[in-house]
Amino acid sequence: MTLTPGDLILLLSIALGCTTAITAAALLILRLCPPRSITFQFTVVVVTAIASIVCSVVAVSALMYLSGHDLLVLLWVTAASAVLSVAATLLTARAASRAFASLRYTVERVGDGAVVDAQDHAGKEFTDLSAQLAETSARLAAARTEIEQLDASRRQFFAWISHDLRTPLTGVSALAEALDDGVVDDPADYVRRIRMQVTTMSRLVDDLFALSQIHSGGLQLRPENIELLDVVSDAVADVHQLASAKDVRIVHTDIEGRMLLADPHKLTRVVVNLLTNSIRHAPRGSEVTVSAERQNDRLVLSVLDQGSGVDAEDLSRMFEVGWRACSARTPETDAGSPGAGLGLAIVRGIVQAHGGDVHAEHAPQGFRLNVALPA
Repeated sequence: MTLTPGDLILLLSIALGCTTAITAAALLILRLCPPRSITFQFTVVVVTAIASIVCSVVAVSALMYLSGHDLLVLLWVTAASAVLSVAATLLTARAASRAFASLRYTVERVGDGAVVDAQDHAGKEFTDLSAQLAETSARLAAARTEIEQLDASRRQFFAWISHDLRTPLTGVSALAEALDDGVVDDPADYVRRIRMQVTTMSRLVDDLFALSQIHSGGLQLRPENIELLDVVSDAVADVHQLASAKDVRIVHTDIEGRMLLADPHKLTRVVVNLLTNSIRHAPRGSEVTVSAERQNDRLVLSVLDQGSGVDAEDLSRMFEVGWRACSARTPETDAGSPGAGLGLAIVRGIVQAHGGDVHAEHAPQGFRLNVALPA
């Protein structure tokens, strides 16, 4: 039997009227009720859909069926289906509610700093969210650990710097008091020693200023085409007195003819700091060798001393701010360096600003510091 256009319009009007009325009632319930659980809201939505279908079917059937028995059978069938559907909805909503409660507890634990494990839930979305929370908690824990380490390093660094500045200041104060009291036999020697202490403090302040420029991004380079031999020669001249005090001879190989684009003053400071570090740890009467070689598109400058170097596990820490192989914090003023653990950190900052990199390694002849710069 074919439905006429009038029949279709009647059926659609009945379905639309029933659905509109029930949906409006559901929206009114959700609006007037205080904030409810997800289970309540989910149940209201599903019950609304079921009720709309049942109401539409019953209304249309009342017009279609001639037998009251058939209409009663339909009512029982739809009622049973609706009850079972609502029951299934409640079970599903309770499972979702438990998943939300579990996730909320997990979020609270993450907020308290705990590292949580991923859990399996009824829905894939909940399981994926739990996995993301577990990954996030691990990253947050790693970040907190890194921040704590950085904070501890910062406090230790400032304590070391305070100590390294206080030591020469104390020396200057004592020497000045002795001069003022007139109890010294050789005032010129005391003046020379005061000048040495002031030089130590001046170098330390210069290092701190250079390090602050590097970390703040304020380091300005003025690159130009330079010959590496000129830079090395200037650096050797700067550390000549230090090398002579330890009877260390500085030699160079494969330096001649090497050209690169770099800031000559900053690169000279790099070589000076490398030489200073090597001379300080080289055995008395030994040699420090400066060499260079081309590796692909890089020019690698190496400073090799005949000392034992540092432990293998400390190779990656050598260029950290404030790190020293020796835990004693007394500046090595006899070695001509403040000894504050800033020299190699400055080297890394300047080299990285040039687009290069630094690393240290043990060699058969001793210990080598390498600087790789764009050729």
